[in-house]
Amino acid sequence: MRLIILGPPGAGKGTQSEFIVEHTGALHLSTGDIFRENIKNGTPLGKRAKEYMDRGALVPDEVVNDIVTDRIKSMGPEGSFLLDGFPRTVNQAVALDGALEEIGVTLDCVININVDKEALIQRIVGRRVCPTCGKSYHVTHFPPKVDGVCDDDGTQLIQRDDDQEETVRHRIDVYERQTTPLIDYYKAQDNLVDIDGNQSVQEVKDRILAALQGVQRA
Repeated sequence: MRLIILGPPGAGKGTQSEFIVEHTGALHLSTGDIFRENIKNGTPLGKRAKEYMDRGALVPDEVVNDIVTDRIKSMGPEGSFLLDGFPRTVNQAVALDGALEEIGVTLDCVININVDKEALIQRIVGRRVCPTCGKSYHVTHFPPKVDGVCDDDGTQLIQRDDDQEETVRHRIDVYERQTTPLIDYYKAQDNLVDIDGNQSVQEVKDRILAALQGVQRA
């Protein structure tokens, strides 16, 4: 299957991606992983991206598109993937469509997880992380046994800078502005599935897998 997963920060994309990959056997492709692979292997595209990253500049769409679509095309028509973090814009979506057309396939489904803004903020602002082992907690939904202390190694938990409320609100606003045209683009293609992400992890999982079963039957 050829899938995309969309959702704002805190929507649970990472968790649901694991379930999707386990269910479909698709390869989970994140933009970050593809970039790191190209840079590590010293590919021409990786070197181009590194030039921008080394000077603290954003990697332009042209380079991002080339890196991701090159990976997609390398999988051929039999490739099965779940794209996470790409596309982010309509321009990137058009580039992806072009790459898929080159190998004679189309997208099967675009999964869009919707969560109320205030619920997202509560989820993210309440996160606490162990700086030693990286284990993540939540002050309400998954608190440590001892307040503010990691269960595994006793380290004092921290709140990451990008989990501060003001930063979180900004991240969500940017996502909404950037992604609304993209969602409209896939709605026009009739391959977008909206999933209510305000439910439990299990309920979200069940709805996604039910939607994918419908795609497979079609």
